[in-house]
Amino acid sequence: MTLLGRRRSKLVLFSSLLLAAGALAYAYLIDQRAQLIAPSPTPILYDRSGTFLTQIGHADGTSGRIDYGYWPLEQLPDRVVKATLALEDRRFYDHIGVDPYAVGRAAWQNLSGVGRRSGASTIAMQVARMQQPESRSFTHKILEAGTGVLLTLRYGRDATLAQYLRLAPYGNGSHGIAHAARLYFDKPVADLSWAEIALLSAIPQSPTRMNPLRPQGLRRAVHRGHHILEALAKQNILAADEAEIAHRQLDAMRMPDLPRRPDALHLILRYHDLIETGLVAPASAAAPLIHTTIDLGLQADVTALARQYLDGWRSAGAQQVGVMVVSRQTGEVLAQVGSSNYYGRHAGAFDYTRTQRSPGSTLKPFIYALGFERGVLKPTDMLLDLPEGAAGIGDADREFLGPMLPRQALANSRNVPATNLLRSIGLETTFRFLRDLGLHDLETPADHFGLSMAIGSLPTRLDRLMRAYGVLANDGQLQDLRWAREQPQPQSVRVISLDTARLITSFLSDPQARLPSFHRYGTLEYPFPVAIKTGTSQGYRDAWAVAYSEKVIVGVWIGRGDDGTMSRMTGAGSAARLVHAIIDRVHGNKPGDIADARFPTPPDRKPMQVCLVNGQTDDNGCSRTLVEWLKPDEMPKAAAPSPRPDAGLTSIPISATAGKSPNYALAGGDANAKIHLAISAPARNSQIWRNPEQPAAFDRLPLKADVQPHVPQIVWYVDGQPFAVTDPDQPVFWPIQRGEHRFQIRLPYRDETSAVVPVFVQ
Repeated sequence: MTLLGRRRSKLVLFSSLLLAAGALAYAYLIDQRAQLIAPSPTPILYDRSGTFLTQIGHADGTSGRIDYGYWPLEQLPDRVVKATLALEDRRFYDHIGVDPYAVGRAAWQNLSGVGRRSGASTIAMQVARMQQPESRSFTHKILEAGTGVLLTLRYGRDATLAQYLRLAPYGNGSHGIAHAARLYFDKPVADLSWAEIALLSAIPQSPTRMNPLRPQGLRRAVHRGHHILEALAKQNILAADEAEIAHRQLDAMRMPDLPRRPDALHLILRYHDLIETGLVAPASAAAPLIHTTIDLGLQADVTALARQYLDGWRSAGAQQVGVMVVSRQTGEVLAQVGSSNYYGRHAGAFDYTRTQRSPGSTLKPFIYALGFERGVLKPTDMLLDLPEGAAGIGDADREFLGPMLPRQALANSRNVPATNLLRSIGLETTFRFLRDLGLHDLETPADHFGLSMAIGSLPTRLDRLMRAYGVLANDGQLQDLRWAREQPQPQSVRVISLDTARLITSFLSDPQARLPSFHRYGTLEYPFPVAIKTGTSQGYRDAWAVAYSEKVIVGVWIGRGDDGTMSRMTGAGSAARLVHAIIDRVHGNKPGDIADARFPTPPDRKPMQVCLVNGQTDDNGCSRTLVEWLKPDEMPKAAAPSPRPDAGLTSIPISATAGKSPNYALAGGDANAKIHLAISAPARNSQIWRNPEQPAAFDRLPLKADVQPHVPQIVWYVDGQPFAVTDPDQPVFWPIQRGEHRFQIRLPYRDETSAVVPVFVQ
């Protein structure tokens, strides 16, 4: 063999190997691509009456596009198949994924320029392209052709066509004809008419140009739809009379506007998160519809009311509002307003139903409930609202109301009785109970929040409050909020007794018990039973109200996006007004809609007149009484001694030496004579919180000395500096300041001192 011949042989061999390698690479690529894959189906959401709410889609991280649909077809509707193939791939059942006739026609038209240019992509090739979208180059066309053939051979024609009908774009982000049928016509694909099928089958050729929600796009889609109907008639699929009706219906086609709900964006985002976490899911992947618990009519009314009332409070510094309305019986969320305006100023994008805020006094009912459950409290106990033992805590009205029944103390929302009750129960016990109610999920030590846990130091969220108040409204049963009909019915868990829940409800719905702090016939009173609790945080940063009637639980938060202060915006003066308007909207003015005169009473209890002075059942010798529901063992008859200043007050010892001090000899006296010099208030290592609703001028800490035997004068030292010289029997009031402080007593002109008492003020 000549040298030239050997070179030709090597070239032929090399070329053959190169072609073989290319063929193997091509075969490998199409084998990898020839899989039927699709994104997971995306749901459409409806309100409780079946009105379209929104749809949740897949976000494209690069383009920002959101895609919807991808619903699988349980079976191929014959009419949809015929209409789809009429223009897209008429010889679908005659080729194996590539149509040689269409390829030849397209090549001739493209090369000769004769006739209208047409493509040669088959249904199978389009499936390959939709699953692996790439630029429309010749190389990629070859890949699509090979992939289409292998898809057809591997899965069969029907499966390939079903995949096309799941992936094909139908405009406005919709993919798949089943999803498009729901989106545009609100019906399953099997119920579509010939005209509706023709319109939808026209769109995938150019979804943007044939967008049916735009007038020009609809005209183009209708025009192509007529061609589809004509093709079906020529193929004798449509009878003449059927075709005539379908053409007329197609000409008359009008598409409803797809509702946009900018006022419900927080609600939509809430559902997005619920779906992402799997808490809400459609019952069927083939028709992933979610029927939410939301009442869109009520949602619109609540949004309008929230904005209306907030506008009236803006002059006082209010900027934002959060509202929730929940069915009392089922726990279904009927409405949620996350802010005044998602796109507005003042941090409107935040959802204030899910934002941690100081709850003010709204946790007090649960502290009283725990007191009853633990046996620390009885309805006839006298709780003292007095400056002694108040540890710097008071109320916004600057008053102390003296001895009070628990019903009065809670209904009046008095701070001193609540914090003293918390002290009696125990910080850690209360902290764990509030966590069991779902009001927080913190692992912070309970003493970080101190006694002011009762008046707002422990942050929570509106949605957590709604769930917790459901316990009081539903006889002690705790259950999760329900957001969708498809969501499993939440299992309830008893966290307090029916007796305690009804007793607290009785307290919160008693307008007479609210006197004197809240006047009669104001925003807290209704013509039917409503239990309500308000709260105001420190500096008027948050105003709250949560109420429940026979039908609903309503919660409102008012505040600012920057956590700033408002001008004397209390829960009773603001949030409670909005709650009242919403409950009026829910109940209406129909006489038959008015509930019984009161909530169900606690079982095994009888109504008794109880003396407001000593907590005894009335023997006609007491001038001030209140009706209380008592058990037989709670009906004391014997006269009770007058309340002591320290009644109902206990301390929390931090260490074994708390409150103790050394003894000292009296100066100038017998060397064996001893003086007991100690600080009795505040307690060692106390955690002091400033009262949120009390003016700074009245925020004072009482200092008390225990000196035995009596001496004429003592000197109070605060942080090493003299503060006051006083008779040891007289209390001294120190203006509260944030930080760690050290208190000590000394005798004038002598070295005798008490032990140092550290105190922490927050």
